[in-house]
Amino acid sequence: MALVRPPRPLQAVGRAIPHERRRTVLRTLGLIGSGMIGSSVARLAVAAGLEVVLSNSRGPETLARLGAELGGRARAATPAEAARAADLVVAAVPFSAHDRLPAEALAGRTVLDTANYYPERDGHLRELDAGELTSSALLQRHLAGSRVVKAFNNITPHQILSLARPADAADRSALPIAGDDAEARAEAARLLDVLGYDTVDMGPLADSWRSEPDTPVYVRPYLGEVPAMGVEEFLRWTFQTPGVAVPAGDVRKLVKTAVRRRAGEARLPNDDLAAHPVGSQPRHRSMATPDRITPTTSLASSGVTGRCPKSTR
Repeated sequence: MALVRPPRPLQAVGRAIPHERRRTVLRTLGLIGSGMIGSSVARLAVAAGLEVVLSNSRGPETLARLGAELGGRARAATPAEAARAADLVVAAVPFSAHDRLPAEALAGRTVLDTANYYPERDGHLRELDAGELTSSALLQRHLAGSRVVKAFNNITPHQILSLARPADAADRSALPIAGDDAEARAEAARLLDVLGYDTVDMGPLADSWRSEPDTPVYVRPYLGEVPAMGVEEFLRWTFQTPGVAVPAGDVRKLVKTAVRRRAGEARLPNDDLAAHPVGSQPRHRSMATPDRITPTTSLASSGVTGRCPKSTR
């Protein structure tokens, strides 16, 4: 169902970030949330030569194994410590945890928001269901002293790693971003450039719905042809396929063609989807990809979600 309030004009969104704006090389990246999305970003950051400060809600001691895998450029800390130590912070936590992010420690920082809103998991919020705010705009309200940029919310964790490419690669992919502060968007674009991605600027947070669940740029383009399969098989499959490159021009077209639907319509899969293998899901159903779990763990605990791809494109 389309919202009554009309979206901004299409020509105002989908701007590619000019390459000349990507000059600053960030030194330290903070991660609040070090599950599947967070750890994928951390691995790319370490490979690019950045220092990484990992954190989660369970304490630095629970990140010893990941820290050891990442090597000497990574260390574990509390969320507040990671925020204060970083030049830029990636908040890779479920939307339901957004109001527990350390606002004081994040003041003055650019914060990349990877979360998506699913009301059956996160609880219904009237402002989001009515389209008065996007989930990232709500986070910006909580982090009033920070500059929030929506990023990394429309791609599955393994494909963050597998699709990263050098700047001159012909098969380089792009990711959409949105934020109210132009310099913060440019800062996010510089980070994504270092990590292996071009960016498409969707404009302010009011337009971040263009990359949310059930939009054309959400998850499916980066996976390509998906065979018919059940939910658990799909999760395993995303870890076995390299994904499909989606260049900036294609991303720009996808965000421009998005039609806004009520956020409250986004649905996570559940047990009754067993009779509906991937490729035959109802139009508004969405496939979950976990933030902090293995591919065979129950979907009920998923923290990051993606759209259920169809078997034909």
